[in-house]
Amino acid sequence: MHPSFKINKQSYTSESLVRFTEELTASDEMYLKDIGVFIADWLNDDDYILVNTSGSTGKPKQIKLLKGHMRNSALATGKYFELKENTTALLCLSATYIAGKMMLVRAMVLGWNIHLVSPIANPLETLMASYDFCAMVPLQVNASLGHLHKIKQLIIGGGPISNSLHEQLQTVATDCFATYGMTETITHIAVKKINKLGASLSAVESYFNTLPNVSISKNESGCLVIDAPKVSNDLIVTNDLINIHSDTKFEWIGRYDNVINSGGVKLFPEQIEQKLSQLIKERFFVAGIPDEQLGEQLILIIESDVKLSLSKSDYQNCQLSKYEIPKQVLVLPKFIETPSGKIQRKQTLVLL
Repeated sequence: MHPSFKINKQSYTSESLVRFTEELTASDEMYLKDIGVFIADWLNDDDYILVNTSGSTGKPKQIKLLKGHMRNSALATGKYFELKENTTALLCLSATYIAGKMMLVRAMVLGWNIHLVSPIANPLETLMASYDFCAMVPLQVNASLGHLHKIKQLIIGGGPISNSLHEQLQTVATDCFATYGMTETITHIAVKKINKLGASLSAVESYFNTLPNVSISKNESGCLVIDAPKVSNDLIVTNDLINIHSDTKFEWIGRYDNVINSGGVKLFPEQIEQKLSQLIKERFFVAGIPDEQLGEQLILIIESDVKLSLSKSDYQNCQLSKYEIPKQVLVLPKFIETPSGKIQRKQTLVLL
């Protein structure tokens, strides 16, 4: 534990921090209880932490992460974003999952002053203070647009950033970054700047830049393979289709297991959804269903109680190619989610 580490401006010795975690664990507030449980686990004699994966791409599972690897991840983030001791940070994510846990680890390892708040949709609304660093999911960012000036550097993960949100972030003073990572990589191993780019950088806006000590390659399926010995003893083979542009830069295309083959044309749902996000305000996703002629038929599923119809001109305004236009638009009142709120596509399709 770094000697400059503080929680809500309060310094702690090892002994006083143990007492404080006992208070947190006994709290009636679940987010404080989760924080207390994690810090207690971090301070125990085990060399690992048990962490649950999000379950967005498969069944949630429990894995072991070495504390040494988690320290290395914190150091890499601190180096990349130039966040030194006495950095002020806001924790507004649940400590149940890796993103929230790692905000605490960064604070303890790097000597930050971290402020704890409930992981609500708009955590900045009632706060008067400003912070050097914060991590949010897109839903929180969207709800906090009028208050983002309170954050100097913001990392966004846990879901795609829609075109409309991306456009709105161009007008804020905060330096905003999209992140690429997963529980197995101990949060992000790559980031990309998404606002305040300037004309000279606009061409590489879609490229992720790897953090220090991370090497990337592609397998025969075109999926990202990560070699990050500081945070994982093994190569991590993902299901993410990518284009590699240099030793440190890659472009994310979509999930291999989501690709739709419609009449011999490969369609990438994530790219289509990015275009449609400027048109559809409700939650939605596109998927392929069996079709005798095409093999798979592209459909659009919207979370709504009301039947919605979209015109050809609507699709054209989104710059969809003729192959990317859904053959059907279906609605469901409620999508199936992971515990962390991510859409479970395959399980949701069963409801149709």
